[in-house]
Amino acid sequence: MQEADKNAVSAYRSLILPLALGQFICSYAATNMNVAISAIAADLGTTVNGIQVTITLFTLTMAALMIPGSKLTDIWGRKFCFRIGLIVYGLGGLIAALASSLGILTLGYSLLEGIGTALLIPPVYILLTVAFPDVKSRAKSFGVISAAGGIGAAAGPLIGGLITSAISWRASFIFQVLVVAYIIYLSKSIADPGITGTKPRFDFLGAILSAAGLFFVVLGILLSSTYGWFRAETDFSIGNIVLIPEGGISPVWVSVGIGLVILLLFFWHIRSRERRGKEPLVSIHIFRNKTSNLGLVTQNVQWLIMQGSFFVISVFLQTIRGFNAISTGLVLTPTTIGILVSSMAARRLAHKYSQRTLIRGGFVITIVGMILLIWLASATSPIFNFVPGLLLMGLGIGIMLTSSVNVVQSAFPEKDQGEISGVSRSVSNLGSALGTSIVGSVLLTTFLPETQTFGLALITVTIIAGIGLVAALLLPPDTAQSDKTAMTGEPGVEV
Repeated sequence: MQEADKNAVSAYRSLILPLALGQFICSYAATNMNVAISAIAADLGTTVNGIQVTITLFTLTMAALMIPGSKLTDIWGRKFCFRIGLIVYGLGGLIAALASSLGILTLGYSLLEGIGTALLIPPVYILLTVAFPDVKSRAKSFGVISAAGGIGAAAGPLIGGLITSAISWRASFIFQVLVVAYIIYLSKSIADPGITGTKPRFDFLGAILSAAGLFFVVLGILLSSTYGWFRAETDFSIGNIVLIPEGGISPVWVSVGIGLVILLLFFWHIRSRERRGKEPLVSIHIFRNKTSNLGLVTQNVQWLIMQGSFFVISVFLQTIRGFNAISTGLVLTPTTIGILVSSMAARRLAHKYSQRTLIRGGFVITIVGMILLIWLASATSPIFNFVPGLLLMGLGIGIMLTSSVNVVQSAFPEKDQGEISGVSRSVSNLGSALGTSIVGSVLLTTFLPETQTFGLALITVTIIAGIGLVAALLLPPDTAQSDKTAMTGEPGVEV
């Protein structure tokens, strides 16, 4: 190998490794807590519901702050924002590991790790988009990042279960701190081309409106698993005051309604700010791109499928089959393998097929996998019956995650990468929240016996996957843009 080739490989690894590890640890943090809820509650002298609220707040913090965090990359710089996010995240993990009460755990895990995630994740996708201007090389890089994210989410329960069972739930946070410290060390070699032109002013009012709007929308979705989608399953109270009695309208719609009103104010604000010649938090044209909008729908559905199906399968295995956390994680391993294999093949697939073809194919493979899972897996079937469906789901999800991110990021020139990255990550987090909430509410239904609600939940997720496939079919022919299109805005051709 020539010296130039060696240098190119070294530069590639110095960029990809820290970014991939950053995506892995954030995805891990979103799922590993589920298997340690009981242990944490007993240790801190609190309730299981209290720990579930802490996990919910982590999701809310990420979703609410992802767009403002992304905008800061255009002000502070991508590498700087990435490293600051890591520091905040690591501090949060350390505080959580040493927590003596639920309040301190919430401060470390829900708030600081959530804020750190919102700061460090957008730069991951921006740095890759800028470093790899052509779609095919970018597909390989996004494949690595998507694999890291998918594996972190899929293996979180297994790794978290192993650490919690062998040592303590606190060791799981120490593990995160050590990984983050290693990423900070590796990130010194990241090459950031820097921000060209005048740095924008931060739109504080826009940040408040976007964060508040997303907070209430996501909160409403998360409330569905407790109160139901239509009528309140129980009293909705704040303190000792019952705001919505049992049988009244579900608080889901109250919260979502408040969030939508605030988001309408947000869109009015950024349009008004642009008309006055001032820099908004997100330019209004970001939401007028058909390719990007359809790509965002596919992203949302993909994360909904992954989080929703993982949740229902995990609950099924633990409540119906009586598996412990480690055994449950092992059963889900075929999905992890599928995500890894398909994500690693992203570059080769991008050479043969367009990105929209890969997204469509990914949805078809995933839906077939889910149908096989519904058909073959039951309360008494051999564990091997789970393997074909889970493996196909992983293969399909891995293909889609990479291609959808590529489609969305490539739809805009470099100057818009900060904004679209934040919108993209917020939409993905919204999908994750929708997945667990929709599945949770279906599992609570009393219309069917408990053993049958799991099948109904998977059927529901499969139907939603069909909606994602429809969005993929509507993607225009020029989805996969060339170097010229993505980085300069000039027309290109499909690859």
